[in-house]
Amino acid sequence: MLNSILEAIEHGRMVKLTSHDKNDALQFLGTMLEAVPAIPSGINIVEIVLSHEKTSNTSLVAGWACPHARVNYDGDLSCTIGWSMEGIDYGIPDEPLVHMIIMFFVPDNQRNAYLKEVSALVRVLKNNPQYQGLETIQDLNAIRNNLLDIAHLAMSGDAKNYRARMIQLDTLTKAAATGGMHEEGMQIEALMVVVVPDMNPVVLTQNIELSRLAEKDINLITVISKGNNYLLNDWHIVRRNTTSYTGEKFVHDCLAIKLVSAPQ
Repeated sequence: MLNSILEAIEHGRMVKLTSHDKNDALQFLGTMLEAVPAIPSGINIVEIVLSHEKTSNTSLVAGWACPHARVNYDGDLSCTIGWSMEGIDYGIPDEPLVHMIIMFFVPDNQRNAYLKEVSALVRVLKNNPQYQGLETIQDLNAIRNNLLDIAHLAMSGDAKNYRARMIQLDTLTKAAATGGMHEEGMQIEALMVVVVPDMNPVVLTQNIELSRLAEKDINLITVISKGNNYLLNDWHIVRRNTTSYTGEKFVHDCLAIKLVSAPQ
């Protein structure tokens, strides 16, 4: 599964590139990566990437490139995603213009994860050439949909109905508001998180596994408080709304969605 790519989409690190110049595009994406809270300040990702690009070819398949910054540091694999509608000359003779750039931040302890992610991306693109050509795509939402399909192909080998399932979440949230339910290929649970100062958050859900995971996770509250989605093991946590009360008390109304295999 392309976890770092999905995480970049969820946290808004996917942009339309307005410059057609390769170095300008890489500097922009590198600056976005440097702003990721989990990446320590002082790491010059832009300089590392530009230096590596002088000696290496980071293009993957037609129209795609994956520059990266490897650092002597233990942390999380992260990336930023840039899409150019017009295309960028990557400086490689007889190669088509690059429309999609995914820039990775690769700590020492994540090198294997990075290689697996890039290998999975290449495999899906080569086996599904319809995702290579991006010349006809006109908006960033269509790019997002393509990446969701690609991520699901990398995970299970079948993108059928995946995008439709994601688009239908607004409808499913209403049906799941009073408890858990199953949709084809998905398990959906209602999740409420009550936050009170100087107290541990209170997690309310009918799913025991989900309750235990949410109670133990130290990052869940911080992420959903900012309105971002959160990946909790196999559960995708989506905040629907937040109600605030006096005394800095909050109730986060969320859904937890898990992709499940069809019964044999």
